Amino acid sequence: MSVTQSGPGTAVEAGAGERGGPGRPGSATAALVAAVLGFFVITVDVSGVTIALPAVRGDIGGSMSGLQWVADSYTLMFAALMLSAGALSDAVGARRAYGWGLGVFTLASLACGAAPTLGALTAARVVQGSAAAVMVPASLALIRQAFPEAGARARAIALWTVGGAVAMAAGPVLGGLLTTEWSWRAVFCLNAPAGLAGFLFLLRAGRSPRRRAAFDLPGQLTAVLALAALTFAVIEGGHAGLTGTVAAAAGVAVVSGAGFVAVEARRRAPMLPLELFRQRGVTVPVLAGFCLNAAFYGVVFVLSLFFQEQRGQSALSAGLMFVPMAAVTACANYLSPRAVSRFGPRTVVVVGLLIAALGCAGLRTVDVGTPAWVTALLMIPLGVGGSLAMPALTSLMLDSVAAERAGTAAALLNTSRQTGGALSIAVFGALLAGNFAPGMRESLLLAACLMAATALGAAALLPRGNQGAVRGASGRP
Repeated sequence: MSVTQSGPGTAVEAGAGERGGPGRPGSATAALVAAVLGFFVITVDVSGVTIALPAVRGDIGGSMSGLQWVADSYTLMFAALMLSAGALSDAVGARRAYGWGLGVFTLASLACGAAPTLGALTAARVVQGSAAAVMVPASLALIRQAFPEAGARARAIALWTVGGAVAMAAGPVLGGLLTTEWSWRAVFCLNAPAGLAGFLFLLRAGRSPRRRAAFDLPGQLTAVLALAALTFAVIEGGHAGLTGTVAAAAGVAVVSGAGFVAVEARRRAPMLPLELFRQRGVTVPVLAGFCLNAAFYGVVFVLSLFFQEQRGQSALSAGLMFVPMAAVTACANYLSPRAVSRFGPRTVVVVGLLIAALGCAGLRTVDVGTPAWVTALLMIPLGVGGSLAMPALTSLMLDSVAAERAGTAAALLNTSRQTGGALSIAVFGALLAGNFAPGMRESLLLAACLMAATALGAAALLPRGNQGAVRGASGRP
């Protein structure tokens, strides 16, 4: 088998695609189901755990900053390791990488459920986030390989995003139910049967193509250091003020971030090829994905605490507040590809972001006296807007890169999304630290402004009409 070059420092086996793809009858469906199951449990472990945080504090103790670390230790490792995980997916094959990640994630979930202290829980969450980082780019690569035709791939991606969007919105419901009826520990144990089911479907998926990819240790170390230092500075600075330690962490974040860019620009085989950012089909999804997750993760975090600690609702009652948003979100995710086919990605993305902005602005009117049904309805636009925009952004991203870069592209998109989620929890938690009600309004205003600014940027950068909506199966930009 011959070897052809595909970018600096990489090599792709010619004909590798023959070993991937659907393979046996039904293997494409099996790959999709496995990918959706994994993405579902990964996302539940963000929103479902958030609703359980007050119960965690009541059981094993912890401050507000400690609860933020339980949430962010998962998201931080998820974001920081995603790019290397994308290279791993490309190098060993998406199916194998996904299986490794799913196994570690399931075991780490059981460790979370058995954690005796907040420190042990946070450590297990770090392992969970690391495994999730492997699973997400591998799951998207599985879909990219199992559905080579652009239209079928767009529909498959829509189903994948439905799984994630429903999990994000319905996670508080599941988390609240399990916490109220059993314990917060049950939220993590739920991942065990889901992980087993994912393995069974993965066994029926077709083999995945592989390409040679070097592990970028300097880039990975600087990325982890930059994100960890920045998150530490935001969380601890919000509670302790500008201390020497916080200032030092901020400095480390700046230096490490600059170091990461310098390393990636000079390496022959970087984990993040900077030339990807020359394409608007990459830059816009990366920035918009960051902002969408920042708004959604941050608002879910704030509202979960608001319902329980300010309104005195139980975990189950608080979780049920998210039901209307969860139901509408699933429908909007499935309709997004059809809207893209008719109106083009630019219109769908911009409209979705504006709807999300209006949703955040509307939630600023909520206080402890607002009827529960009004609050639940006001949450719907945020879910609808995000679930319209994200499938369009994901398809645009994958259609803008060559097929052998699918893992790296998926990793880049989800790195930006998880980074946005981690930083929003850090920032919003800091705003809540002083006085909850004003802090909540400031958080929602920040989220609304972020969504509106992103919509304007997408409107300016993306082409009009159906240009760039769906590219050929080759994935060439």
